[in-house]
Amino acid sequence: MFRSLCITFGLTVFATLGQAHAETLRIATEGAYPPFNFIEAGELKGFDVDIAKALCEKMAVECTFQAVPWDDIIGGLESDRYDLIVASMAYTKERAARIDFSDPYYRSHSVLIGNEKYQDSSPEALAGVSIAAESGTIQADYLKKAYPKSEILLAADQPAAQRLLIEKKADLLIGDAIELLTFMETPQGSAYSYVGDPISSDFLQSSAHITAHKGNQALIARVNAALKEIKLNGTYDRINDAYFPFSIY
Repeated sequence: MFRSLCITFGLTVFATLGQAHAETLRIATEGAYPPFNFIEAGELKGFDVDIAKALCEKMAVECTFQAVPWDDIIGGLESDRYDLIVASMAYTKERAARIDFSDPYYRSHSVLIGNEKYQDSSPEALAGVSIAAESGTIQADYLKKAYPKSEILLAADQPAAQRLLIEKKADLLIGDAIELLTFMETPQGSAYSYVGDPISSDFLQSSAHITAHKGNQALIARVNAALKEIKLNGTYDRINDAYFPFSIY
């Protein structure tokens, strides 16, 4: 009996210690970039969120989520308010000087959308035209460099940039092709179409990455390994198919 009690006590202590030392990863996303990340009924949802949950499960860790405004998201990582950013972040040299990047977890291109009277997306053709973009994005930076004769209107997030177009405060909107396709499938976005071809520029990266604290290559390596596993076991494809009618990898 005494031995049985000791074994039971030991197992209880072991389980308690295991729970106490269970790793938790704090994950930040924007919450304003549907269908990749958005808030519905007070809960963070979207492709980014589901991918993050799948990675946490594969890494055998708990994960918590928080919505962070895009302009503050890198600063919050540097301030140790979270461990990972899963928010469709593109690679830039400036960002890479501050944070570390995983392998790509999806690919897309930047595009302009507007009403059908706009066909040519060249900077010359769009001189004097107002173009909306989300502040702090690679698309906003690209507009400033490539469209010096256009009026650049910056919004706090992508839904706010879309409202500038809907309310006719902007003539065009720039963004990710997949995200804008989702917008154009809504009643408010159905009046718009792509302007010209997808933008081809070395400045505009076409891949999205998960990011961690600068120097935390151990965590990045774990994320990369988990990404490979969810691609191989079909989890990635199931998440992809829940949001898109085509592969975005």
